[in-house]
Amino acid sequence: MENLSTNTISENSVNLQKWGILVIRYGLALVLIWIGILKFTSYEAEGIAPLASNSPIMSWLPSMLGVTGFAKLLGVIEITTGLLICCRPIAPKVSAWGSLAACITFIITLTFLFSTPGIVQKGYSFPFISPMPGQFLLKDIVLLGASLFTAGEAFAAAPQKSMW
Repeated sequence: MENLSTNTISENSVNLQKWGILVIRYGLALVLIWIGILKFTSYEAEGIAPLASNSPIMSWLPSMLGVTGFAKLLGVIEITTGLLICCRPIAPKVSAWGSLAACITFIITLTFLFSTPGIVQKGYSFPFISPMPGQFLLKDIVLLGASLFTAGEAFAAAPQKSMW
């Protein structure tokens, strides 16, 4: 009886992991594609402008492309990245590279935590971060972890000639 119970727990664990991997991969892709599509709206373009304008990495792009052009460029990158991640069943290496592109995206957005005014809640000090933009950006730590995980899993599933 104990052996049957152990097998059932083990099988359930494997099933949970399989479902978890699917939710992580396709949830990550959905977030990127959805947010990428929103970059083509004026409210989203205006919403990201303060983040980008205070970033030492990205501040030059909105001035060069305009806020709308910059937002659309980000949208194309995010949509493409999400679609690449979705390629896992047919092209795991392509999916892995898409996940690495997502890692770069989230590393860059996490730098906004250090460059954007208003991260710390007004009237408080660290670690009391504001809902917007502080808590909004904090979720990118988890998305970075999901990107690293899906990159590693997809590279492991790809034919092992080379990573390139």
